[in-house]
Amino acid sequence: MTELDQIAQQVRSCTLCPLHQGRVNAVPGEGPPNAPIMLIGEGPGFHEDQKGRPFVGAAGQFLEELLTLAGFKREEVFIGNVIKCRPPANRDPLPDEVATCTKAYLFRQIEALNPQAIVTLGRFSMALYFPGAKISQIHGQPQQVEGRLIIPMLHPAAGLHQPKNRPLIEDDFRRLPALLAQTTASQAQPVPTPIAPAKPAEPSRPANEQLSLF
Repeated sequence: MTELDQIAQQVRSCTLCPLHQGRVNAVPGEGPPNAPIMLIGEGPGFHEDQKGRPFVGAAGQFLEELLTLAGFKREEVFIGNVIKCRPPANRDPLPDEVATCTKAYLFRQIEALNPQAIVTLGRFSMALYFPGAKISQIHGQPQQVEGRLIIPMLHPAAGLHQPKNRPLIEDDFRRLPALLAQTTASQAQPVPTPIAPAKPAEPSRPANEQLSLF
């Protein structure tokens, strides 16, 4: 059993925060232990909660199309989320929930996987590395963070709910192979401890939508 498998087992039985009380399934994330890329979304939506897998709704289907544009298959990358349980009514995760889940699981997954690059999907995962930044301004612009390439991108759901965003997201993913060429796996260093920033209040989303459009 790999370290990632052990973390996944712990996620499925986790009771560290109140989110476990309303979940159907925790969603540890999935992908090969040698995946060169880790994609990090916000958290499970309705369909992910039902199936215990990340990105299996409409946003997940679009993500697979985007990966194809970048020359990857879903099974070649690791896909995870900032939080592992669906918040009630798909509300935004609270700062203490983010802090608890990232410390207990996400940062350990990153350390175990040691990916060549991390692609953040949406503002919550982006804010772990670029606190205070706006995803609309820095999407598709990679930065080295202690030797690892961090590539902020819009969440796939942003392309579904606002069609004007779709070409932007597709263009960013088409550039992914060239961005990855800027670094090598041998250059990767342990990631820093990201900061879980405060977030502005936003209207709640329908319960069956994937989280975090921006």
